[in-house]
Amino acid sequence: MSLKAQITEDMKTAMRAKDSVRLGTIRLLQAAMKQKEVDERVELDDAAIIAIVDKLIKQRKDSIAAYETANRQDLADVEKAEIEVLKVYLPERMSQAEITAAVQAIVAEVGATGPGDMGKVMGKVKSTLAGKADMGLVSAAVKAALSQ
Repeated sequence: MSLKAQITEDMKTAMRAKDSVRLGTIRLLQAAMKQKEVDERVELDDAAIIAIVDKLIKQRKDSIAAYETANRQDLADVEKAEIEVLKVYLPERMSQAEITAAVQAIVAEVGATGPGDMGKVMGKVKSTLAGKADMGLVSAAVKAALSQ
């Protein structure tokens, strides 16, 4: 079953269960998917949907930080609940050790020597690790590998 079909089935299940948090989050995800399809006139595949989910999770994390700074724990809790719903649609994430090993292999493959090669390495890393790893951790690993 494709990820898109799974999301649709989960929405139906949430409707039947009257799970308003899950239903609202899935509807936001579907709206983002539909917007991307209309804007780019394409049919989304699983990789594109994972990228959308990653983006939505990042937005939620940014919102949580802002809400906690403003002492609005009630709103931060809503965002955290939405993140938990969205995480279901992501594949298993790589560990920090796996990320570091993959980044070092890519740095060697590209022949990068210093921080000036960061763009070249990140381009290759994004295409290789997209959806498999937290890109914030990947970026830190690339910086560490190039600063040695």
